[in-house]
Amino acid sequence: MNYIKKIPKFKNEDEERTFWATHDSTEYINWEKAKKVILSNLKPSIKSISLRLPESMIEELKLLANKKDVPYQSLLKIFLAERIGEELKI
Repeated sequence: MNYIKKIPKFKNEDEERTFWATHDSTEYINWEKAKKVILSNLKPSIKSISLRLPESMIEELKLLANKKDVPYQSLLKIFLAERIGEELKI
């Protein structure tokens, strides 16, 4: 890329985030020469949560997961993703 102003060195991501929140990137980067990049190997950030469910629900989920030959936690993520998608269509 062809830089107009020199991008400063940052001590950490927070410092860089603050910088870009208060500066216009077009003063530092010529976006007309930018190329589109596909980052196919990126994985979404995952955060662990604690979720309390009735034991009977967990057992039913495990039975369904076993029928589909997937881990029950993966099946739960699939169910949640499907339902979120449905809800967001409204």
